[in-house]
Amino acid sequence: MSSRGPSSRKALGQHFLIDPNIVRKIVAAADVRGDETVLEIGPGLGALTRPLCEAAKRVIAVEIDGRLVAHLQQTLHDCPNLDLRHGDALEVCFDDLPERMVVVANLPYYISSPLLFALFEQYRRWDRMVVMLQREVARRLVAAPGTRDYGILSVLTRYRTEAAVAFHVSPNCFRPRPDVGSTVVTFTSRERPAADVADEALFVRVVRAAFAHRRKTLLNSLRDEGFTRDTVAVLRETGIEPSRRAETLALEELTRLANAMHGLEAKDDRP
Repeated sequence: MSSRGPSSRKALGQHFLIDPNIVRKIVAAADVRGDETVLEIGPGLGALTRPLCEAAKRVIAVEIDGRLVAHLQQTLHDCPNLDLRHGDALEVCFDDLPERMVVVANLPYYISSPLLFALFEQYRRWDRMVVMLQREVARRLVAAPGTRDYGILSVLTRYRTEAAVAFHVSPNCFRPRPDVGSTVVTFTSRERPAADVADEALFVRVVRAAFAHRRKTLLNSLRDEGFTRDTVAVLRETGIEPSRRAETLALEELTRLANAMHGLEAKDDRP
């Protein structure tokens, strides 16, 4: 362990933020009020943690690396509003956390997508998020239909949040220096989803199935993922050509498709 804190672990995708200017920009983007609780995921060496503690009523910081937990306990012992937890952010029980939190995270690249999916599922429990992640993932979050980066992350981001790219971050702002650039994205949780879906779980399942095989037609991708009965009829009922690919479908079209699937299942359940 160096005087600067524990060394990074490649297996955990650790790249510690060391640029104070970027720290200030992230904290400013979070716009934390004195009566708010912040959930910080992956505090690392604590570059963001102290200024967040200075701004918020309470900071719940979840760190998977026990060495970093020990380091933070030592260096941030004078932050009485810090609730430091040793654990995996993917296993956080949101029911035990305050509602309408502000989420701030410098996400390891290897878990960014599953963690975003988990956070989107809990979109009613947080008010806004400021997340730093790999630039490629950021492009997928805000991509438009018909573009190469458009996919399930794009759809669920728009459905549950209002997202925008805040700024880009150079690899030189981290220790060790990553091989890719990073981007900070801001999210505001929608009070109501952007589309009126009849069954949210089925909607997510349909979207996942549609994008599961990007090189296949929508019809074949849905069939391969278990939507076998009357799929052609449902597609035509919604005005969607079976030969289209998922990346050409806007949120509204995917909503019509999922709602039609819901209607079909409802008919099947009738006595």
